[in-house]
Amino acid sequence: MKKFVACALALASVMTASNAIAKETITVSGSTSVTGVMEVLAETYSNKTGISVEVQGTGSSAGIRAANEGTSMLGMSSRNVKDSEKRAGLIETVIANDGIAVAVNNNNAIEQLTMAQITAIYKGEITNWKEVGGKPGPIVVVTRDTASGTRGAFESIMKLKREINGMKVSAITPRAQVGNGNGMVKTMVANNPNAIGYISLGSVDQSLRALNVDGATPSVAAIKAGQYPIARPFILLADEKAPKNAVDFTNWILSDEGQKIVTKKGYVAIN
Repeated sequence: MKKFVACALALASVMTASNAIAKETITVSGSTSVTGVMEVLAETYSNKTGISVEVQGTGSSAGIRAANEGTSMLGMSSRNVKDSEKRAGLIETVIANDGIAVAVNNNNAIEQLTMAQITAIYKGEITNWKEVGGKPGPIVVVTRDTASGTRGAFESIMKLKREINGMKVSAITPRAQVGNGNGMVKTMVANNPNAIGYISLGSVDQSLRALNVDGATPSVAAIKAGQYPIARPFILLADEKAPKNAVDFTNWILSDEGQKIVTKKGYVAIN
């Protein structure tokens, strides 16, 4: 009997400890564009507080659903959230702003395009680089998957939607190659001298080159000044009754310490 009681007490102790650990774990999922900076924020916050923050890049649409359904404490979106996608009691918090860079291969001589030219390229109306002042060669259009928040924001800003039977669908050429995530798009553009793609500004590196758009440089300063035209918010979604640790984490991201990390990673702080 004493042995049974001791085992029961030990089991209860383990369960209590497990529950305590579970309560101290914050779950975040959604936009792969937001994931990069969120992982740095999460690691910094975990080191600071001892609270575990689990981050999963599943795409903006999936992040919105996760926040709605409560399968994640926080959902990440890299596009504006439609009213039809939100249930009552779901709160949006903008944690940063980001530009969408239109990028080409480093061997491409083109340095800038207009919004109209980019839209025509993505619609398949301009198909050769010589039509926009470049060397002759077929333009290889690279886009994101349909669940991508970056694609949703890009289509909205660039007016790449058309209406069929009363429904809005993508106007991006069906010949476009599809990359799943910023990393894949970067690889596809970096490996093809005729390719053009779009990625989060904070993801731009030396493997490819971001173009000026309508004469504006794709930079944090240009976004802050309202000069660079292809920009969107990074959003966290949470239930109005979200656990305190998730609320505390969100508030920390909005603090000076959190926003310094946002700036350091190449995004636009909100304060």
